[in-house]
Amino acid sequence: MTQVACSHCHLKFDESVMIIEHKSEILYFCCKGCEGVYHLLKDEGLDSFYEKLGKQTLNPPVTLKDDLNRFDLEGFKNKYIKITEDGLNQVSLIIEGIHCSACVWLNEKVLHRTDGIIEASINYSNNKAKIIWDDDEIKLSHIIAKIRSIGYNAYPYDPSLQEEQSIKERNEYYTRILLAVFASMNIMWLAIAQYAGYFTGIEKEHKNILSIGQFILATPTLFYSGWVFFRGAYYGLKNHFVNMDLLVASGALLAYAYSVYAMLTQRGEVYFDSVTMIITFVLVGKYLEVLSKKRASDTLDKIIGTMPTEATIIQGNEKELISVENITIGNIIELKPGEKVAVDGILEVGSASFDESSLTGENEPIHKKSGDDILSGTICLSSVVRYKVTKRANDSLLYTITELLDDSITKKPKIEQLANSISGHFSLSILAISLLTFGGWYWINGSFESALIIAISVIVIACPCALGLATPMATLIGISRAASRGILFKESRMLETMAKSTLLALDKTGTITEGKPSVISFQTEEGFDPAMLLALVHSSNHPVSQSIEKYLHDNYSDMTIIDLANIKSIDAKGVRAEYDGNVLAGGNEALMKSLGISTAVTSEHALYIFALSDKVVAKVELQDKIKDQAKQIIGELTNQGMKVVMLTGDHKQSACNIAKQVGIEEVHHSLLPVDKAKHIDKFHKDGEIVVMAGDGINDAIALAKSDIAIAMGRGADIAIEVSDIVLLDDKLESLLNTFTISKRTFAAIRQNLGFSLLYNIITIPLAVLGYVTPMLAALSMSLSSLVVVANSSRIKLKSNIKENR
Repeated sequence: MTQVACSHCHLKFDESVMIIEHKSEILYFCCKGCEGVYHLLKDEGLDSFYEKLGKQTLNPPVTLKDDLNRFDLEGFKNKYIKITEDGLNQVSLIIEGIHCSACVWLNEKVLHRTDGIIEASINYSNNKAKIIWDDDEIKLSHIIAKIRSIGYNAYPYDPSLQEEQSIKERNEYYTRILLAVFASMNIMWLAIAQYAGYFTGIEKEHKNILSIGQFILATPTLFYSGWVFFRGAYYGLKNHFVNMDLLVASGALLAYAYSVYAMLTQRGEVYFDSVTMIITFVLVGKYLEVLSKKRASDTLDKIIGTMPTEATIIQGNEKELISVENITIGNIIELKPGEKVAVDGILEVGSASFDESSLTGENEPIHKKSGDDILSGTICLSSVVRYKVTKRANDSLLYTITELLDDSITKKPKIEQLANSISGHFSLSILAISLLTFGGWYWINGSFESALIIAISVIVIACPCALGLATPMATLIGISRAASRGILFKESRMLETMAKSTLLALDKTGTITEGKPSVISFQTEEGFDPAMLLALVHSSNHPVSQSIEKYLHDNYSDMTIIDLANIKSIDAKGVRAEYDGNVLAGGNEALMKSLGISTAVTSEHALYIFALSDKVVAKVELQDKIKDQAKQIIGELTNQGMKVVMLTGDHKQSACNIAKQVGIEEVHHSLLPVDKAKHIDKFHKDGEIVVMAGDGINDAIALAKSDIAIAMGRGADIAIEVSDIVLLDDKLESLLNTFTISKRTFAAIRQNLGFSLLYNIITIPLAVLGYVTPMLAALSMSLSSLVVVANSSRIKLKSNIKENR
């Protein structure tokens, strides 16, 4: 047998006894301890230790039963833990062992009662938990220990490991299902023979043999295949909570216990077939549910999993590959064709085409040259370039997107909180109804066997799972569908509010129009100095200023660079500054009026006036292109019953001209940021649920006041900061998609909840009246959960909105 060296301690052993990992290279470990230390050193960035070690050997580490200390290591904190604005710690974990809404409820309750934990929310659809805690009061290792103490396990959320964990979970279900299906198929043949004998006559000895055969098949099905339900029931009772697992386990166990009694005493009938069917149907239903949940979360994992982990930085004449967590502002990073941008920066050396489709959905490559912004998550396509880092990894665009997605699926809508509250008390109510049913039937006909079987049917048919799945499943699919279209919800509860909205308020520049106005008229007077105007417009990032700056560069040469003093930006009006004893002012008519400068000019287009020492020296007219399909999309929103209004700081003629072209009847023009916010307040007083879309600093107050704030993706940082939804591609089609997906998701949630409640209202009384056998109860319970999953999946099928109309 070939001997190979352990990748950690370098001791040699037969290959057959080694732990083998197939990574970028094949790794061999002689024990779990060596494997753990190897990965610990790698995670900590200390794997250069092996280069220093050379061919020397080490003593294998002592394997500890407790691995909790790794959750408090510095390397773990740097990789997985985020510090919030309040100085608290935040981590995303995957909770193993959750398979119903009651599990979620139990974990959240236990964590909320733990001192030091500020927030704990778990998404049932993907078992992902967001936990915020005070590190001075409790360590993460203690939180993990608390989760383990109630029968679950937790590990840090890492998209690269999700597939491996999913395969492990599926395989566990698959093995248990194989045994259960095999036993069920065979036990049915025995049951058929027994039922045939019941009608045609069968000797007692033969009947006993058939009962023993069923017992042999039912026993491993109940205690091996059904072990997941017994485990869940145990930890639920340990924490004073009645869950779905207890319903399944108690129903199957009662039928099994009575059947064993009937077999041994030869009194009554055996129900081993019902035992196997209960376990098999529910287990298969849970397995299909696991597969559906995995498919639903694949989109989010794909987006989150695209984050690069390493980058090549240039230090002098040397190149070094470092993890993204160690990249600092000012580092120079080299990109080769095909590599993904790890952090945001500015291109310094070279030019190349970049694929931004993962952010904007646009398949056309964008050519970038020196001085252009480079965004994390985009891919360099054509040549080697170098860029200067302007933001750390945690502040870059791709990380911001993943944080938004992360938060959106962990913060529950109000309707989900209500459903979870109901399902939390549901199981206990069912046990009480079952007990009363048993007592009632025993009193009516005096048959213990008949009363017990009917009571078991009541226990099994009730399904809190469908109720618990109703909201999170639809929400996950809706959010993942939106994310694949470049629509990011900061919280899933926004889907509900968005679906109920009645009024849409739109900014003009950058929302209805492209936000890239072009100069169509440039009139100058005596005393005009293009260098002064250039310095003034360069101090502003407003689209009008940027367009005028481009015009000056294209039409004037040899302009001297001058430094302005006392530059002041005046909201929704323009900019004022001083230079060499002169006062410079540039902006709209409102600015000129406030400075006491008379102007006699009107225009249907955007107007920019430049004054030098109270004298107008230049008048610039600009025209902004209306976005593609704007009229059709606004018309479609209006047809859906949405009231659409325009709120803009532009003057009356320009605002009304644009509004007329796109079909908006209600226009509010010449507004300051505070005025926009006052209009939002007025809409609220009129009973409207307001959605506002904008992209500028002057929209920030109004966005914050609205029920739903939508930031166009290329807008100002502050607009994105106060928004509830971010559109990455700036298209009005995305705005329409946002409404469509929200309404369809909320409709699916209501349908799911309606079905779940209707199912229980109909089936539980039927079971109480004795019309449902335990076998049929198990089948209908599993099917009810699958109906909810299937209905939620219809969101994908119905949301096929074309990107280009």
